[in-house]
Amino acid sequence: MTRIKTSSLWTLSSVLLVLTVLGSAQASIPPSDAVLKPTRAQAITSVRILDGVNRYHMRKHELDDALSSEFLDNYLASLDGGKAYFMASDIQEFERYRAQLDDALQRSNLQPAFEIFNRYQQRISERLEYSIDLLSKGIDSFDFSIDETLERDAKKSDWAKNRKELDDLSRRRLKDTIITMRLMGKTDEEIQETLDRRFRNQLNRVKQANSEDAFEIYMNAFTQIYDPHTQYFSPKVSENFDINMSLQLEGIGAVLQSDDEYTKVVSLVTGGPAEKGQQLKEADRIIGVGQSRNEIIDVVGWRLDEVVQRIRGKKDTMVFLEIIPADAKSDAHTKVISIKRDTVNLEDRAAQSEVMEIDSPAGKKKIGVINVPTFYANLECLKNAGSQCRSTTIDVAHLIESLKLQQIDGLVIDLRNNGGGSLTEVNQMLGLFIKTGPTVQIKSFNGSIEVLEDHDPDVLYDGPLAVMVNRLSASASEIFAGAIQDYQRGIIVGDRTFGKGTVQSLQPLNYGSRGDRLKVTMAKFYRVSGVSNQHAGIVPDIEYPSLIDHEEIGESSLPHALPSDQIRPARYHRNPLLETNLTYLRTAHEERASHNPEFQYIKDQMASIESARSKTNVSLNWNARQQEKQVLEKRRLTIENKRREALGKAPFKTYEELQASLEEKSEQAAAKHGELEIDYELKETGQILTDYIALQPPQTRMAQH
Repeated sequence: MTRIKTSSLWTLSSVLLVLTVLGSAQASIPPSDAVLKPTRAQAITSVRILDGVNRYHMRKHELDDALSSEFLDNYLASLDGGKAYFMASDIQEFERYRAQLDDALQRSNLQPAFEIFNRYQQRISERLEYSIDLLSKGIDSFDFSIDETLERDAKKSDWAKNRKELDDLSRRRLKDTIITMRLMGKTDEEIQETLDRRFRNQLNRVKQANSEDAFEIYMNAFTQIYDPHTQYFSPKVSENFDINMSLQLEGIGAVLQSDDEYTKVVSLVTGGPAEKGQQLKEADRIIGVGQSRNEIIDVVGWRLDEVVQRIRGKKDTMVFLEIIPADAKSDAHTKVISIKRDTVNLEDRAAQSEVMEIDSPAGKKKIGVINVPTFYANLECLKNAGSQCRSTTIDVAHLIESLKLQQIDGLVIDLRNNGGGSLTEVNQMLGLFIKTGPTVQIKSFNGSIEVLEDHDPDVLYDGPLAVMVNRLSASASEIFAGAIQDYQRGIIVGDRTFGKGTVQSLQPLNYGSRGDRLKVTMAKFYRVSGVSNQHAGIVPDIEYPSLIDHEEIGESSLPHALPSDQIRPARYHRNPLLETNLTYLRTAHEERASHNPEFQYIKDQMASIESARSKTNVSLNWNARQQEKQVLEKRRLTIENKRREALGKAPFKTYEELQASLEEKSEQAAAKHGELEIDYELKETGQILTDYIALQPPQTRMAQH
């Protein structure tokens, strides 16, 4: 009978918890016809938020002029990060608060927050009204033949000096939007109708905001100076957060956040409809939502909670999303996808196994593969029924026993896209592969350190081991991979992981029945080597190229993320044999990858996407933009055909043929969801493991059978 090791009942929040908070951080924009004022309850709450972060947060900040300056910059960026609404004169006027916001906050003085917010409501209303007026003159009133440009990167732009410059910026932004929609294939009549409705809807939303919106944005501009996961939850956001974390949400299972005027996908819930369908990806941007393919409503500029409300729905109903894919070369490359809503449950996908055969000079090797989508456990069931329950460790143990009966030569644990889960489970699962020793260290805000350990000397599998990770492997996955790497128990391969090494706790702010809460970062995880996974993530021993943009996804992409640091290492024993062989294993991998069409395809795609994204100053000339689109499509077709020819397949004749093939492939992948697919990365990992087996002394290989 397989023994399952136990540990203390810490629960590790998955990346779902962290990133859901990012999504809810954006509140609605303020009204244009009323002067908003703070309430007494908000003043009291602000003091309690200040006390909460100072008392419990891992990062200690002095409330001084430096913090005040950063606070002001955060607040302005939260309101107008694109520098599209405020003028330089507004910013200059707000400068008087640069060294005062810390003092005002300590005195419960919210007047600066509301003064700036009320100005913002005025400016955004002016811009929307100006755009509506421009649009009313007709799209043919714009001259698309002249050579002018728009800088899309706000970091490279200055605030408009006056209203004339701001009007010109609004005109060029509108012109860019029209060109982009034309490139999507929309007619001028459709564009005019869509944009007029979009701007009028946004203006109505501006007028519906209240003082709670101003307060929420202001306080989160303060809390996120500490780190991106520390956040004030207003009563409404707190309620939505509870719904998102209930694991019984009927929807599509996607974690979303506001990204300027767009709604961006941050992560997909393991076992959820979006993840199963394999059409929606991380960093995709949602621009339209419909209950049928023919009635998709434009949601650019909508409040996040309103977009989420349209996406949610009853189980077994369909939702249609118009998206700009993360790997799109331009915003004109959109597509419509459909997802069937279902109950999101993290236990819908259990660990799975497969055996692949890898050729080697010594003959074929059997390499077992276990895919672990999340670290799941039903604690109530485990407490009452023990081994009859489902959990990651129990399931993986059974799979290992089955693979051993098939006489595997090596084992791959696939943690790609595993966003985390139960810390108890990751601690127990590590015990299947190591003898006694520490697995992870937890440092609290007060400086105390707890070390979780595996106390059971039994090891279920002691053979050659590889662990696969990618940018979406986070939290508990990083703890597992980090411990395996520190012990040198196995080879870590893939992409650098997410870098989520912090723990948050929800603290009630307890003012009447408001339901305000503060989510604050109270602890940090450290590897047994003393290094933190935070920010840096796990760097694989052998890295694979990836299309996931580290500047868009991952802890290091978030502003004010806590840095990686070190504490004293725990006492543990390393396996020196693996480390001495890594140089050879890397060299052998690089030689194979240089001739592998799939690896070369990813590298070519990465270079193409990076080239397109680096161009932030875009032309507003219609002919020039058409030519750019044709160049991008030709480049994409060339890259795809290079791979196809290397694989012995017939090349595509047109870009449209390529697009049709990609859609068909996506549908086929969705139909096969739940099956463990042996892809090119897994095959290469099997090759690496086979190389490692060949390097081991004969007596070691014999002992493992």
